[in-house]
Amino acid sequence: MKTLAEKQVEYARLVLTEGLALQKGQLLAIDCPVDQAWFGRICAKLAYEMGCREVVMNWEDDELTREKYLHAADEVFDTVHPWTAEFFDKVSEEGAAWLAIHAADPENLKGCDAERIRRAQIASGKAMKKFRERETNNEFPWCVCSIPTEKWVKKVFPDMELSAAMEKMWDTILTTAYVDDGNAVENWRAHSAELQRRTEVLNSYHLKTLHYENALGTDLTVELPETHFWSGGAEKCITSGVMFSANIPTEEVFTLPLKTGVNGIVYASKPLSLNGNLIENFGFELKDGKIIRAFAEKGEDVLKNAIAVDEGASYLGEVALVPYDSPISNSGILFYNTLFDENAACHFAFGEAYPCLEGGDKMSKEELAAHGANDSITHVDFMVGTADLKITGTTRDGREVPIFVNGNFAF
Repeated sequence: MKTLAEKQVEYARLVLTEGLALQKGQLLAIDCPVDQAWFGRICAKLAYEMGCREVVMNWEDDELTREKYLHAADEVFDTVHPWTAEFFDKVSEEGAAWLAIHAADPENLKGCDAERIRRAQIASGKAMKKFRERETNNEFPWCVCSIPTEKWVKKVFPDMELSAAMEKMWDTILTTAYVDDGNAVENWRAHSAELQRRTEVLNSYHLKTLHYENALGTDLTVELPETHFWSGGAEKCITSGVMFSANIPTEEVFTLPLKTGVNGIVYASKPLSLNGNLIENFGFELKDGKIIRAFAEKGEDVLKNAIAVDEGASYLGEVALVPYDSPISNSGILFYNTLFDENAACHFAFGEAYPCLEGGDKMSKEELAAHGANDSITHVDFMVGTADLKITGTTRDGREVPIFVNGNFAF
């Protein structure tokens, strides 16, 4: 039986080998919280052992971020320092592997000015647009993973003693990443192959629409572009050809909606942690693709600001299918962390679309738009899957096919 420390190293190795497919001589950039520097060091040490040319760190600090939103001069929220954008641009342009260790306090910005957050998001989105385009197009290998932090686990397990909560969260993360029996890489590859099988079935249907229904009140029809395709599991870096897994863990297969082809109402099935704030019991009404009404019992101002950062933010950019019967969902834990919660339930994203179109990786923004893809400086996932979710597909030749029955794939 491996110790927790040994499993943590195995998890880091999985992220580098399967998440990033790190190559000898390659540059590695790591986004890492300062409180979790120990895990960043493990990743860096393993990377060097694998022949990485250099590891560069981009440190993040929740507490300093909160202090900035509370006390910084007002004008700073409309700009991004040029050296920040240049760092992301230059490193991604080189084709570096990029690891994001996501371990933020889900309520770090609670009580901060929502308008400052919105303005900062707009400024960041504009400054980082080229980087995000490269990321969306898989021009470099990237992976998002997560590790426990004190504030995060206290939010998830408020009634547990801290050490027990940390142990439980680590056990859950390792289980959902299939790091539980000493065969992490083998397990992950088998899981990725199953996701690929599901994409092949969906692609064989040549779907025109998806109709979502559940007891929450969701009644939504989503039209798909004619040349769309589904993706899931390992993805190909278009510059190097290596296969990488952008999220560890992941349970989703996904595509893009036709920008102007979404109609009806959709209710979120889980809270959304967005910009350090929690949005609860919310949903959207859409007409011809555009969100015409956004509502929430908690955090409605944050939600409305999020869909107003630019024109594309009020349209959907991703359709993702996740079985209700999956390791993350079966944990019964509400993580307040999109990496996990989006992989516990079917979800959509408002904002930027992934170019899941035939030849999409070679299209200009104008060509993508002409094929029905949404363009935005933002991309925010929100969860809609439930145990009773029914999704019915209609093929381009008019046949109805069951996609989801009682929250799970029908195939």
